[in-house]
Amino acid sequence: MNELNLREADRLEVTVLVDNFTDMFMEQSSKIDVRPPFAPEKPVLAEHGLSCFIKIFAGSEEHVILMDTGISTECLFQNANALNIDLNRVETVVLSHGHFDHIGGLLNFMNRVSGEIPLALHPEAFLERRINNPAASAPVPIPGLNEEDLKQAGAEIIKCREPSTLASELMLMTGEVERTTTFENGFPWAEVKINDKWVVDPFNDDQGLVVNLKDKGLVVISGCAHAGIINTVDYARKITKNDKVHAVLGGFHLTGPIFEPIVEPTIKEMKRINPDYVVPMHCTGWNSISKFKEEMPEKVVLNTVGTTYIF
Repeated sequence: MNELNLREADRLEVTVLVDNFTDMFMEQSSKIDVRPPFAPEKPVLAEHGLSCFIKIFAGSEEHVILMDTGISTECLFQNANALNIDLNRVETVVLSHGHFDHIGGLLNFMNRVSGEIPLALHPEAFLERRINNPAASAPVPIPGLNEEDLKQAGAEIIKCREPSTLASELMLMTGEVERTTTFENGFPWAEVKINDKWVVDPFNDDQGLVVNLKDKGLVVISGCAHAGIINTVDYARKITKNDKVHAVLGGFHLTGPIFEPIVEPTIKEMKRINPDYVVPMHCTGWNSISKFKEEMPEKVVLNTVGTTYIF
C-alpha cells in the first residue's frame, strides 16, 4: 500500500440527493442535520438508491464530489433541481460499487453535465451481475456499467483497487475493504461473472469515502457497505491511523431476513467504535434503522431525501 497523505478538512457538507425515504415534515433532530424547506411545488423524490452531493472545505479551498447516482435516470436531476444544486459543480464522481441502485443515473449525468468528469471506481465495478434468489424460478440480471458508453459521454475513468486520495488529498477512497469481522459475510444471493463463471459476489469493488475533520475525527460514507459497515469503518481507521470517528453515514445493507441475525452484532460493534453520529440510509432497512435508534438514541439521526449534514 502506498503511503497516504490525507489532509485535515475544516468542514464537510453532505447533501442526500437520492435515498429510499422522504418526509416533508421531518424536523431538525441534531446539531448536524439541515432539513430541506417545505416546498410542495418542488418536491424531492425517493427511490431505492443512493446519491450524495459532497462539499469539502479547507481554508479557502472547496471541492465538490458526487458519490453514486441512484437507480433511475431522472431522480438525481429532479432532486438537484428541487434543492437548487448545480450538478455542473461536480469535479469528480465516485462510485461506491457497481450495483444498479447506485449507477442508474450515471450515464445521464455524464451526458448532461459540461466537460469531461473524472469517474473513480474499482475496476470490478464493470463486471456482469445478477440476483439469484433460491426461491425464484431463475436468476435476475441486473443493469451494469458500459465502459465505452461512459467514455463517449465524457467520463475520464480512473480505476483504483488500493486506497487513494482525491479532492487535493482532502478525501480518501478506501479501495478494497479488508474483511476482519466474523459476521459480515456479504450477500449470498448476489452473483458476479468472473472468468465466464457465475460465483457469489465477493464485492471487491465495494468501497467507502473518508474525510478527516480537524479536531473532530473521521467521517465515513458508505454506499451499501457490502463489505460490512464495521469492516469499512475499521479499515478506514486503520489506513488513516486515526481511531476517532466523528460520523458514519450511508447504506449498511441490513435489510431483509438474510441480514436480521447480524443487526445486533453490528450495533454492538458500532458502539465499540463510538462515533458521535450514525446516519443509516438506503439499504439499512427500517427494522434495522429502528434498532439502531433504539440502541443508540443520542447518536442516530434519521434521514430524509434532501437533508444536508454539516460537520
